[in-house]
Amino acid sequence: MPTVLLAPDFDLRVNNEPPVGNSRFCNNGPSWQEIRREKNEGFLLAATGTLLNLAVRLMKVELSLLGDPQPLSGIGLGDSRSLSTISALHSTTNRQRLTTITSIKHEAASPIMSSLTNVTSLAKLALEDGTVFEGESFGAEGTTTGEVVFNTSMTGYQEIVTDPSYCGQIITMTYPEIGNYGFNDEDLERDRPFLAGFIVRNASPIASNFRAKGTLQEFLQRHQIVGISGIDTRALVRRIRDKGAMRGVISTEILDDTKLIHLAKSSPEMTGRDLVKEVIPSHSRKWTEPLSPWWHAAGHSPTIDPTVRPHLVAMDFGMKSNIGRHLIDQGFRVTVVPGTATAAEILQHQPDGLFLSNGPGDPEPLDYAIATIRELLGQLPIFGICLGHQLLGLACGAKTFKMKFGHRGANQPVIDLETNKIEISTQNHGFAVSEDDLPLELEVTHRNLNDNTIAGLKHKHVPAFSVQYHPEASAGPHDSQYLFSRFREMVLECLKTAP
Repeated sequence: MPTVLLAPDFDLRVNNEPPVGNSRFCNNGPSWQEIRREKNEGFLLAATGTLLNLAVRLMKVELSLLGDPQPLSGIGLGDSRSLSTISALHSTTNRQRLTTITSIKHEAASPIMSSLTNVTSLAKLALEDGTVFEGESFGAEGTTTGEVVFNTSMTGYQEIVTDPSYCGQIITMTYPEIGNYGFNDEDLERDRPFLAGFIVRNASPIASNFRAKGTLQEFLQRHQIVGISGIDTRALVRRIRDKGAMRGVISTEILDDTKLIHLAKSSPEMTGRDLVKEVIPSHSRKWTEPLSPWWHAAGHSPTIDPTVRPHLVAMDFGMKSNIGRHLIDQGFRVTVVPGTATAAEILQHQPDGLFLSNGPGDPEPLDYAIATIRELLGQLPIFGICLGHQLLGLACGAKTFKMKFGHRGANQPVIDLETNKIEISTQNHGFAVSEDDLPLELEVTHRNLNDNTIAGLKHKHVPAFSVQYHPEASAGPHDSQYLFSRFREMVLECLKTAP
């Protein structure tokens, strides 16, 4: 028999059985609820004001209000509907009455049910245009501001959350079910996240994967990342697509709409900010971490001469770990330097090539990086990715512009104009190299097939090229990995012709 411990105002029935244990703590709160379990396993239910929905969604349980002489506001007697559709339960009045179910235990309960003990509380998202969404707290509690953007990837949320390129941004996942395979220690792009906040439709309360070390919820809480779940992410994404990326705020503390909108409007703009200095390392380091054995088991390893190991310096503007892993896989010896390093400091390492990493925000304020790259053009073969692509363009005299809502997702089609082949790419950028007044020494090598923006460049006179997307993409796709091999060939060719 289940053991039921309930806070005041609650009686509970499981499978139409009468309440068991000490389930009535007071005499003046005859609110009745029946929970029918559709699967033959016990479950744990926890709630504060906004209540129960994680467990209910998982177990497909219906909530029925039975015989309450003082029914909850907005819900009639005898109503029976999925809890996730009862928006009235989120009202302030009802949240005050529906306090906390502390625990329901069952001797046959699955071990994964222990993760359902997390209590949810009300959270709000406000945009600078005055739009407000109400949902549940997901991750840490608190208040955070940032540019609200969306990512269309169906998997890879761990890599997205730990990508430093999202510094200063609140990420909305368009795919509705996020968190089901948890978090592990192998797929981190950095040792901690830099994003401002996280938005999902449904957050899985369990982690179901043999590599998982915990849930997404636990990871966000541990790193104090504020998030919100349970909102209509389709409506939010359509608003961003129509109006462009907007500043926003998520809060579990400030629930007044007017205050939240004012806070969103007064938060910093993305344009003109140097966010790179918030994510770069403080000193140079050797990179030695290889790709996961799972990668090699899939047969993706390149065929290279292991005795030829050129030395590469990677300028870290917020470099994802999987980039370093791929460079090692290509046989490079890799030294990572902060993105603020000067040309003289880089040349002290006696590199055979220069890599320009991804990173967050607007490239134009990074005058120190642009000057360094401009000085090294022609001295070293150069390969740039994402922000590194934009910085290479700026160093050659090109211009950049802020996009309406950017490209973020693992399904962006790109055409290689040299081979006429199409590849599906992972992208994450809100700025792009402008077609206007493109310097004559730059040639467009790749284009995004969704909007025809520049997705790749090469210099006509010196060994340097770049792409706006991520050939190292984890969790994929892997169509663009040939670019690392192309860079290795460029470096080796330069070594052959060096005086």
